[in-house]
Amino acid sequence: MATLLETDAVLKRGLAYLVKADPVMARLAREGIVPQLRKRPPGFEGLAWIVIGQQVSTASAAAIWGRLRTILEPPTPQMFLRLSDESLRAAGLSAGKVRTLRAAAAEIAEGRLQLDAFPGLPADEAHALLTRVKGIGPWTADIYLLFCLGHPDAFPSGDLAVQEAARLAYGLEQRPDAKALTALAERWRPWRGVAAKVLWAYYRTVKAREGAPG
Repeated sequence: MATLLETDAVLKRGLAYLVKADPVMARLAREGIVPQLRKRPPGFEGLAWIVIGQQVSTASAAAIWGRLRTILEPPTPQMFLRLSDESLRAAGLSAGKVRTLRAAAAEIAEGRLQLDAFPGLPADEAHALLTRVKGIGPWTADIYLLFCLGHPDAFPSGDLAVQEAARLAYGLEQRPDAKALTALAERWRPWRGVAAKVLWAYYRTVKAREGAPG
C-alpha cells in the first residue's frame, strides 16, 4: 500500500502520479486546482464525527458534535455505550444515527471491528469490514478511510460533489453514478483518494466561480 496521506509531501507525490496518468488531472493541476490534506482523528471518535455529519450542514454537525463531546468524555466506544438514548437525542443525534453509532461502538468494544489494524489493509478490504456494521454505508466507510485513516486509495464514488466534479472535468453528458465513477477511477489507482481530493477542490472552485458577480 502507498504511504498514508499524512503530509503534504505524500499528497504531492500522489498528485504527481495522477498528472502523469491522466490528462484531465494534468489540466486541472495546470489550472491551479490544489487538493487539501485535511485529516480527522482515527478510531471511534473520527467515525462518530463522520456519522454525525451525514445529511446535515457543516455548522449543524459542529453544533451536534460540540454538545455530544460535553457528555462523551473520553470519546471512546465504551463511554458511548454507557450513554442513554435520551441524552444522545438531546445532543441532537437522530434515532438512526444513535443506532448506527451504538452498533459501531459495540463492534469496536467487543473486538470484532479492529480499526487499529486498518492502516495495513487494502482500501477495498477495510471498506468491506466497515460496511458490515449495521448502518454504515459505502460513503461513510470511504470518508472514514480517506479523512481519518488517510488511505491514499479510498474513493467515495457515491459522493455527489465528486460525481458532479467528474461530470464537469471530463465533459460528461450526465453526472456519473457510483458504478460509473468507480470504473472511471480505476485509472487513478493506487491514488484514488488524492483524485477525490482534486475533484472536491475543483467542485469548490467551480461553485465559487458561479457565485462570483458578473
